[in-house]
Amino acid sequence: MPIDLTGTDTADLDALAARVRAWLEEHLPAPWRQAALDGDQPALARILADQAVTSAWYAELGESGLATPGWPAEYGGLGLAADATAVVTDELTRLRADRPGNDFIGLALAGPTIIEWGSDEQKQRFLPPLTLGEHRWCQLFSEPGAGSDLASLRTRAVKDGDHWVVNGQKVWSSFSDRADFGLLMARTDPSQPKHRGITYFLLDMHSPGVEVRPLRQLNGSSEFGEVFFTDVVVPDTDRLGPEGLGWSVGISTLMQERSGLSGRPGVGPGQADAIAVRARQTGAWDDPELRDRIMQAFITERALQMATVRAFAALGKAEPGAEGSIRKLTHAQLEVTLGMLATEAEPGGAIAWDASDENAAAAVHDFLSGKILSIAGGTSEIQRNIIGERVLGLPRDRDPYADRPFEERPR
Repeated sequence: MPIDLTGTDTADLDALAARVRAWLEEHLPAPWRQAALDGDQPALARILADQAVTSAWYAELGESGLATPGWPAEYGGLGLAADATAVVTDELTRLRADRPGNDFIGLALAGPTIIEWGSDEQKQRFLPPLTLGEHRWCQLFSEPGAGSDLASLRTRAVKDGDHWVVNGQKVWSSFSDRADFGLLMARTDPSQPKHRGITYFLLDMHSPGVEVRPLRQLNGSSEFGEVFFTDVVVPDTDRLGPEGLGWSVGISTLMQERSGLSGRPGVGPGQADAIAVRARQTGAWDDPELRDRIMQAFITERALQMATVRAFAALGKAEPGAEGSIRKLTHAQLEVTLGMLATEAEPGGAIAWDASDENAAAAVHDFLSGKILSIAGGTSEIQRNIIGERVLGLPRDRDPYADRPFEERPR
């Protein structure tokens, strides 16, 4: 059942934080809570790997409304403003009680986009399972020839009566191999200019003709995949937004993504803190040059956290804008720095380590993952373009083919 906020002034952020903290103390399994408070990462890893425990918790969290506090109450949320939502997120993150990273696309991208553009039937169908952790989502945007220039996408959807037939390919689709649904942008009218004639769909990933091939990453994980569509039938009822206006719907998703990838909307211990603790354990803290760089990262991380909190407070219930690219760019640069520092805090710079040394293995994983945010959600180069054009108001390069039908554009 939803958390009881009776008597709690949700505009009083300290009072809201105290109420959420009390609810977590009562409902979060005791071993989970204690491991988080103790910073016992191996114990936390074992708990988070127990699917029975996590599934039960994510369902209870969804029923409470705390998984999606900013969503309207009728769709499983609490209707909180952005700053209050940030407080809830911070309390959940403190105990590692928030939803896992592979739920980011569903909760941070699919949900808000459906709330903004979806029909009543789509909202009732897709949002409640999202809050309860019953559905996983992926993003089907990038293609081999349409990454940073997303509007050049060529996956085709052809209308046939009350449904669409989709053919094409997507790539770099996070968690596509375990997703139930996908956010799909496809070209439906190539006679229109590049940014028009695109339509947005909510694709059932279990549909016949959908093939997913996982891609192995440098860090050893397979979070991304290639997705192929061969005569995939999509009902018109699963079209999100008007036909031909998929670019506008997609921009809503991208704005949410860039804001969401700028770090958590709370101020508190982060990766730099953990690196400092580990450096003290290994003796690396005695190196004044390394110590100074860790402290610089600490300052940047705290400043980013504060900027994110301020941005959420300023938003109220509005949609994020282009300024989110500033925080996303900063976060991407910080992740590279933190990944390097994590290895330098380990004995021998983590060039080699004992197989049982979980700390060194985690540091190397962070190092090898450091460039992910520089690419995911729009490359750092694209973020700089957005900042220049939409935040600073600098002139943008003219596209000489802007008004030409997509099918007539040179390839």
